[in-house]
Order: sequence, then structure tokens, then C-alpha cells
Amino acid sequence: MNTDADTDTVPAGPTDAERVRTVLSRAASLSLTTTGQAYDLIGLHSVSTAGQVTLHPGPGSPLAREAADAPMGSLAALLQFTDIAPAPLRDRVRARVTVSGWLAPETGGALRLDSARVSLWTPAGATDVGLDEFALAEPDPLAAEEADMLTHLADSHEELMADLLGLAGSRLPHGMVRSLPLALDRHGITLRCEYESGHCDLQLLFPALARDATDAGEQIRRLLTAPRSCAHQHHSHP
Repeated sequence: MNTDADTDTVPAGPTDAERVRTVLSRAASLSLTTTGQAYDLIGLHSVSTAGQVTLHPGPGSPLAREAADAPMGSLAALLQFTDIAPAPLRDRVRARVTVSGWLAPETGGALRLDSARVSLWTPAGATDVGLDEFALAEPDPLAAEEADMLTHLADSHEELMADLLGLAGSRLPHGMVRSLPLALDRHGITLRCEYESGHCDLQLLFPALARDATDAGEQIRRLLTAPRSCAHQHHSHP
């Protein structure tokens, strides 16, 4: 349910391309599959402002050797990035991004990924994202601060969590055993309400898009003093 009078001007959430760029912008690791090998790379990649993914394997590493031996100088590759909620809640995987293409050598031993396909998986389903849309999209402005903000909210602001839950009124099912923050972006904050079997995700839209972390705090204050929007989706699990 969405009761915000400004829903024509305030989107209910990021586009798929924006979600992909946000996941990539804060990912510290990725899983790489090539024709003959699988790698888990931690701290060995970078993402440009246009979404260009570059890998930085060490000289003489198995990946560097495989790329050097690839026919015609390019290596087919599939990269997977996993977005995990920072709070210790159930079902912490919020999204998976898969980028496939070919790795080509760059100066200094780096490997540039020439992307051919980008796809996004979330609990709502899977979709492909156009390469042009992916290149033009920007990460959420709260991406870098989200984990710290949600962890602080979960650890130190039980009363604020209760106030946010109160915005749902009677729309939440009875029998909740625990609630933790699931996600935060410029559009709003989402709480996960857990039950004995299953959970309910409660999305609270900000009155206006948050420009940065400081503004997100102001938008939460505005939510509590003048509630404007609430939406929730229920995902049942055995």
C-alpha cells in the first residue's frame, strides 16, 4: 500500500540499472567463472564511473596466466556480485548481479571486462539490464554509508525502530518476533519484520529523495513527524 501524495514525483525505488550500479559500487569481492576455472576475488577489482569493471590479478597468478593463454587475447568470463544486508537478519542476500563478457589485457597486468550482458536477481525475480542503461546509471548516493547507518540503527536505536514500525499501524501481520533494518537508499528505508515462519518487508518512502547520509537522517525525522508513505511486501518461507 502506498499513500504518499507525492508518488508522481518521488519514485518508489531505484531502477534496475541503478540497483546494479549500487551493488557494484560497494562490492569488495566477486566470484569469477571462466572456461576452465572458478575464482573468488577479494579486493582485486575496480569499477569506473561508467561501470567499467577491471580486474587486478597479481603477476603470475592463475587468472593472469589463464588470460595470457586465452585464444585471440580475450577470455570469456562471468562475474557475480552478491549484495548482503549488513544486519544479522534472515535471508540476508538482497540481490545478485551477474556481468558476462570477455576479459582483455590492459597496461600493468590489469584485465578489462568488455561486458556483453548484465542481469539482476532480487527476491522479486530476475531481469536483464541494457548495457547503455547500465553505463548511464549512477550508484545510490547512500551506498557507501548504508552499512554503517543500518548497523548503528540496529545496535543503538531500538526506540527509533519501534517508532518506524509504528508507521505501519494495523497493516503488519500479528506475531512478529523480531525486526531489523534491511535496506536504506535515497528513496527510503526498508525494515524486515520476522515471524516464526516467514517475514514481512516494510518499505517506508521518504517525503523527498535523500541527497546524502545527513539528508537521509532528516528524511527519517520527517517520516516520524509527518508520516507520508508506507508499503510492505510479504515473503513466506517454511
